Amino acid sequence: MSLRNRVALAGGAVVLAALVVAALVLYPSLSSSLTAQHDSSLVAAAQQAPDLVAAFKQKAAGTSEARKPDAAKDGRATGDPKANGPTSAPDALSPGSVIPQRPVDVGSTLLQFVAAPVMEGPSAGFADLTATDVQVADGTRAPYFRYTDYGGVRYRVYTAPLVGNDGTLVRAAVPTSVVGATLHRLELLLLAIIAGGCVLAALAARLAAGRVLRPVRRLTDTVEHVTATQDLSARLAADGKDEIARLTRSFAAMMSALDDSVGAQRRLVADASHELRTPLTSLTTNLELLGEGTGVADPQAPLLVREARAQAAELTTLVNDLVDLGRYGSSPNGTHTEDVRLDLLARRVVDRAATRAPHVEFTAALEPCMVHGDPDALERAIGNLVDNAIKWSPDGGPVTVATTPAGEVSVTDRGPGIPAADLPYVFDRFYRSPAARSLPGSGLGLSIVRQIAETHGGGVAAQPLGQGVRLVLTLPPAP
Repeated sequence: MSLRNRVALAGGAVVLAALVVAALVLYPSLSSSLTAQHDSSLVAAAQQAPDLVAAFKQKAAGTSEARKPDAAKDGRATGDPKANGPTSAPDALSPGSVIPQRPVDVGSTLLQFVAAPVMEGPSAGFADLTATDVQVADGTRAPYFRYTDYGGVRYRVYTAPLVGNDGTLVRAAVPTSVVGATLHRLELLLLAIIAGGCVLAALAARLAAGRVLRPVRRLTDTVEHVTATQDLSARLAADGKDEIARLTRSFAAMMSALDDSVGAQRRLVADASHELRTPLTSLTTNLELLGEGTGVADPQAPLLVREARAQAAELTTLVNDLVDLGRYGSSPNGTHTEDVRLDLLARRVVDRAATRAPHVEFTAALEPCMVHGDPDALERAIGNLVDNAIKWSPDGGPVTVATTPAGEVSVTDRGPGIPAADLPYVFDRFYRSPAARSLPGSGLGLSIVRQIAETHGGGVAAQPLGQGVRLVLTLPPAP
């Protein structure tokens, strides 16, 4: 499955989860709210029951007044004095004679009046009366709600005493299907919202993923192109500050560094091949001369052997320098590192150099300096700087080695110096000025110094003097 589709599914799943949680919170809340509203309507209907009773009584009174003339006429005819007296008023009627006992429909609400005395048992046209109903009619229990089934229909019933009529009970009921129908519509609505929201979120996430992942697609195309063609010159442009833009820029930087590394490797191989070819050719020629004619009995044989040995030593030096160049060109994290006293390393290098080159006068101005790095690599770097100074110093010439607490090592000689045209290339691999091509060396010593310095986060510099040159190795001091 593509990343775009996975993002779409993830977006849909997140929205689905959010909507389901919202539905699980909303549905019980709305159900409780609807039930509370219907309970309030039942209570209101029960509180309005006295008005309904009054209406019943007024209707009964109207019926009595319509019958009075006939009764008076009959009284005069008979001469009954009682017929001419006052009749019973409707208010004097008992509740049972005025109020209907069967439930009365008031809108969607059923009202039932139960005249005193209320007794547990069957009720006219509605659910049976319970002992709790009797207690409510007696006033020993507060009004209450309950569910009951009657005629195959489930009702929500509110039971309360009728205000103004001692002992009369009123029951207000509403079918639960009224609430259930509303909740059923709510369920359908929530399901439709969840399904629609999930689908819309997945589509929107897929469209957004297509736009957001466009840089990733370009990056993928570039990687595939590089894999297929080995072309490391491909570059990517990245706008923005988001993670994908950072990834693109990092990949572009990695490609550039890799291209530079491969280019440097190819140049190193080409330069090393060129440098190795000359001593190998000379060594082979001398060995062939030794193998011809009288061989070692030839008067020139000792000279040829000495030259062969010198060329073999030059090859050894070149190979060792190439190995060190590759070794010290890697990150110091892969080698042993520790806090190192740079002044003590320089002291050891100067002591060895003084024994090896007695014709040079060494001066050491070594201030305590602590750095963190590979002690072997740093000692090699200082040694290469001192060897370069020895090579260019005349007999009796001074060489000054100095360290500072800021992490700086400098080696100063009083030789012929470095021409201005050669200064930018002093630390390049295999670079040898015209004046140095007649001298022994591989052209890698100062390049190794720069490699070690850069690997440790430092740098190198060549400072020409009026006579001679000062080569400076700078390293970050240890905390």
